[in-house]
Amino acid sequence: METIEANMDSFGIEVILPEEGKTAPRCPHGPTLLFEKVDNGGNKGRRFYACSACRDRKDCGFFQWEDEKVSKARMLAREAEMLSKRPRFTQQECCSRFLQFASLPFIEKKFCEDCQILLLPAEHSTHFAHRTTTVTAAQLRRPSILLRPLDNKKSNAQYLFTDRSAHFLLDTLAGLGYKKVLCVGTPRLQELIKQRNLEPMKSLLLDIDFRYAQFYSQDEFCHYNMFNHHFFGGEASRAVLDAFLTEADGEQVVMVADPPFGGLVKPLANSFSLISQMWRKLRNSGDSNIDIPIIWIFPYFFEPRILECLPALTMLDYQVDYDNHPLYKHGKTGRRQSPVRLFTNILPKHVVLPREEGYRFCSMCQRYVCSLNKHCTKCNLCPSKDGREWKHCSACGKCVKPSWSHCTSCGRCALPDHPCRQADGGNGCFSCGSLEHRQKACPLRDMQRKNSFGPKAKSLGKKASHYLAKPGAKKKAKKRAAHAL
Repeated sequence: METIEANMDSFGIEVILPEEGKTAPRCPHGPTLLFEKVDNGGNKGRRFYACSACRDRKDCGFFQWEDEKVSKARMLAREAEMLSKRPRFTQQECCSRFLQFASLPFIEKKFCEDCQILLLPAEHSTHFAHRTTTVTAAQLRRPSILLRPLDNKKSNAQYLFTDRSAHFLLDTLAGLGYKKVLCVGTPRLQELIKQRNLEPMKSLLLDIDFRYAQFYSQDEFCHYNMFNHHFFGGEASRAVLDAFLTEADGEQVVMVADPPFGGLVKPLANSFSLISQMWRKLRNSGDSNIDIPIIWIFPYFFEPRILECLPALTMLDYQVDYDNHPLYKHGKTGRRQSPVRLFTNILPKHVVLPREEGYRFCSMCQRYVCSLNKHCTKCNLCPSKDGREWKHCSACGKCVKPSWSHCTSCGRCALPDHPCRQADGGNGCFSCGSLEHRQKACPLRDMQRKNSFGPKAKSLGKKASHYLAKPGAKKKAKKRAAHAL
C-alpha cells in the first residue's frame, strides 16, 4: 500500500486540489477529487473526477471526465445509488437508540454481527437468523472491539492502535497540557480518553465509519471524510467542530490523525490545513503563521511527500503498532520494527519517548531517537528512518541503510543485487530489471494504474504479458521499490 501514490506520480496522474467556489460531482463518499493525466514529457492530458476515498474502482466505480456532459438519466442513477448507500439511521436517531439501549437489562442488550448494529428489543425477531451477541458494559465503552474492522487498505482500512501505542499517545498529550483531542480516524484513542475519564480532557472523533455514531453523542462524533474535508452531517457537523476547536478557559486543542496508508498525501494535507484554518480563525489571534498542533501518523517512507505539503512537521522515531495489522506490530508474526511514525509540529524535544522501549535523547539533535539511531558527525543528525543503525557513505555524502553498498557504475548506494543501470547503458528498468524498458514504462506499474483509474483497462500486449508471467516478478518489483524508498 505504500506504493499507491508513488505509482500515480510515476504514471502521470496528479491530484488537482479543489478551487474555492467550484463544485465537484459527488459519489457516496462526498465530493470527488479532480485528477489530471501527465505524460513523460510533462504535457498535461485530460482531467477526470474519481472517488476521493477509494483508490480501487471496485469499491467506488465513480468516473467522469471533467469536460463530460452527464445525461439526466445518469444523474438520476447516481442519486439513487447514493440514496441506497446512506446509513439506515440518522445520527440523531442513533443517539436516541443508544440511550434506549443503555437502559436495557443485560440479557436484552443484543448486537447483530451481520448488520453491525445495536438491536432494540422490538428488532430481535427480525434478526433471529443472524449472528447476535450480548453486549457488555465494557464493550459499549470500547466499540472498536465490538465492531468488525473495515479492511480495505486502499480506502477505509481500520488498523487499530495497540494499547501500548494508544496509552503512549494519551500520556504524551496529557503531559503536554492539551485539554481537547481532535481524533481524526483514531477511534481507539477516543475510547481511551473516555475510558480513563481524564477531566477536563475532551475528545471529538471525526471518522468515515458511520457505525461509531451508535456509541457517541452528536458532540462526540462527526461523520467525516478526511480525503475531501467533507462533513456528511453538513453545517450541523461543522458547528460541532467549530465549538470543539474553540479554546475557552485555556483549553488547548491538538489534532491526532491516523489516515489509511493507501491514502493520497496531498488531499489529506489539504484537509488538515483547512481544519487548522478553522482553528486559527476561532482563536482571533491575527497570526496567520500559527497552525493547530498536529500528530499525523503515517509510514516513514512518506516523509518527503508529507514535508513537501506540510514543511513545519518533523518525523519522530516512535514506532506505532497496530493490533490487527499482520506487519505493523511487534511479535513473531510481524516485523520487529513497525514502519509507522509520528509527524508533528510539536517541538520534538517535548515529545518524550519511553526509555524502557529503547529510545534515548540526542542532545545534538534535541530529540528522542531509537537507540540504534546513532548520531552521524558528518551528517550532523541521527539519520536512521527504519529503526536500524545506518552507515555513512563518503561517496554519496550521506548515511544509507546498512544493507546497501555503493555502486560505482550507478554512482549511488543500492542493494547489492540491484539491476545496475549503468551496466546496460542506462536503458534498464529499476523496478523489474528488464533491459527492454525504463521504470516509467514498466508494464507491472502500468497495469496497476489502469486497473485503479480511468476507463476500463486495455490489453497490455504480448511484451507486458511476458514480464507479468515471470515467476515472482511482481513480488520482486515491489521489494525493489520498497528498498529504493
